[in-house]
Amino acid sequence: MQEHLQADALLPEDHEDAVLIGRVWQEGLGAVLVQVRADGVYDLSRLDATCSALLEHDDPAAAVRAHGGERIADTQAVLKNSAWNARHTSQPWLLAPCDLQAIKAAGVTFVASMLERVIEEQARGDAGRAEAVRAAVVGVIGDNLASIRPGSAEAAKLKEVLIAQGAWSQYLEVGIGPDAEIFTKSQPLSAVGTGAEVGIHPGSVWNNPEPEIVLAIDSNGRVKGAALGNDVNLRDFEGRSALLLGKAKDNNASCAIGPFIRLFDDKFGIDDVRRCDLAMRVTGEEGFTMEGASSLSKISRDPLDLAGQAIGENHQYPDGLVLFLGTMFAPTQDRHGPGQGFTHVVGDTVTVATPRLGRLANRVNHSDKVTPWTYGIGALMRDLGRRGLLA
Repeated sequence: MQEHLQADALLPEDHEDAVLIGRVWQEGLGAVLVQVRADGVYDLSRLDATCSALLEHDDPAAAVRAHGGERIADTQAVLKNSAWNARHTSQPWLLAPCDLQAIKAAGVTFVASMLERVIEEQARGDAGRAEAVRAAVVGVIGDNLASIRPGSAEAAKLKEVLIAQGAWSQYLEVGIGPDAEIFTKSQPLSAVGTGAEVGIHPGSVWNNPEPEIVLAIDSNGRVKGAALGNDVNLRDFEGRSALLLGKAKDNNASCAIGPFIRLFDDKFGIDDVRRCDLAMRVTGEEGFTMEGASSLSKISRDPLDLAGQAIGENHQYPDGLVLFLGTMFAPTQDRHGPGQGFTHVVGDTVTVATPRLGRLANRVNHSDKVTPWTYGIGALMRDLGRRGLLA
C-alpha cells in the first residue's frame, strides 16, 4: 500500500494550480478539515468547521486561498500514515473528504454497465451463468446503445420493441428512460478515505470495484468540486433481487472517496470532469492483475443532469450531498476459471486514478473484519463543540 501513498502518486499532476480540501484524523481533536498542498496539510477549522459548511461559500476555492490556515503536518508524512496497517496516533492520517453530506449514487449511467446489470438480473446473481446470458442478451438488444439519448422518443420506441420481444429490464428503464437511478450509497461520515480497507460482505462470491467520479454539491444544488470514488458492489446480491440493492451497496467500508475534493475554480471545472478518463487497477496477493478504465465522455447522462435529478424542488439536502456518477467499467476477466468472471479476493489492492484528481488506493477485506464505523455525527458534533467551533 505504501507505494500508492506517495505524494507524487496521490496529488493531481497540476497540484500547484489545484485547491484540494480533505479531512484528517488528529488524535485528541477528531476529524479536522484541511487544505492539502505539496508542502503541507493546513488547518481550515477557523474558516469552516465542516466540509459541508465550506461548500456553501459562493466560491469556496477563493475562500480557502484567502484563509491559508495553520500548517499541521508534512503532506508526505500524512499520506504515509494513512495506510490502514501503519497508522500512528502521533501523526494525522487522511479520512474521506466529505462529512455531513448525504452520500448518493447514480446507477446505470453508461451503456457498458447497463448491459452488465441486465446480465446480472438474468443470471440471478450466478457468476457461472453470466457468459451464456451475456451472449443471449447482446443477441437480442445488441451491444451499441450509446447513440440513444435517455428519455428521447427514440428510446421510448426501443422500449416498445424490447417489451414486445420480452427483453425489457428494470436496468434498461433507468439506463435509457427519462428518470435516472439515484440511490443512497452510504450514510454521512461512513465513507473511508485513501489508504483504508474497503469492505465486501463475507457472504458475497461475485463482487467488484466501481471506479467513479464523485461530485461535491452544496445545499442549493451547485456543484462545487469533484473527487474520486470506489462504489464497491456485490453483483450476486443485486442480481438475485433489485430489492437487495441496499445490501449490495451499503456495507461497512463499502464506500471509498478521496483522496481529496478538488474545488472548482478557473483551473478546473465541470467541463474538466466531463473529459476525465479514470484508470483502475486491481492487484491480488497471488499475483493476479486486472486493469480497467472509465471515460466520462461516454456517459449517457450529463453530470449536471444527474445532479439535477438528485437534488431540486422534490428533494432537498440541507447539508449538501456527494454524488457518484456511475461507471462504464464492468469486469468480465476470468479470475478463478473459465466463465467465472472477476470477483474480489481478500488482500486485493484497488487504485482509481485520473491526472487532475490524483489517486485513490484501498485494500479489500470482508466488511466484518475491517475497522468498524463508530465515528458518527454525534461524535463529530461533540468534538467540534469541545474545540469551540460550533456557533
